[in-house]
Amino acid sequence: MTIDFDLYLASQSPRRSELLKQMGISFVVLAVEVDETTKDNERAEDYVLRLAEEKAKMGWFSAKHLCDKAVLGSDTIVVINERILGKPDNREHAISMLMSLSGKTHQVMTAVALAQKGEDPTKPELSSVISVSDVTFKSLSNLEIEQYWQTGECSDKAGAYAIQGIAAAFITHLSGSYSGVMGLPLHETVELLHQAGISTDFLVVS
Repeated sequence: MTIDFDLYLASQSPRRSELLKQMGISFVVLAVEVDETTKDNERAEDYVLRLAEEKAKMGWFSAKHLCDKAVLGSDTIVVINERILGKPDNREHAISMLMSLSGKTHQVMTAVALAQKGEDPTKPELSSVISVSDVTFKSLSNLEIEQYWQTGECSDKAGAYAIQGIAAAFITHLSGSYSGVMGLPLHETVELLHQAGISTDFLVVS
């Protein structure tokens, strides 16, 4: 039996899957791994765009023999004082990240890239977009940070927190895209898909 779907998602993030489903987009998840090492003097915006595009390209090459569906890749980073915060390596790393965010405004950058069949059959045609949001944390006590770590919520999140979880209580102000901070900016993603001729079930974007 053939299962019809709109695109591949080159991400195993349950949050990205949830957000795509919310938009009525059917997809198949691809497991991809890219080297997330930053390049010398690489700006945060360039870094997150590069990772999203590499994920989309890698997914496209792995799925090319299956069908001609487009592949969506995405990456999210937290930036404070031009320093990139990825996922924490351990408890100490997570606590250090949260201390650096305490009482300050940081940026959450999420890039989205779409790889699809182009004129050259040996490589995909890429389109990409980036969403940047400003997030302000209240001042956190050492006890709050320790208790948050104990919840297990921050272990696999950029910047060591999840806006859709308990950490929402830490946020005093958000300017930008809530879904982008979650991991997939829906406005930008839907526009990217529509430009590629991929429609959503519930939205009409002009």
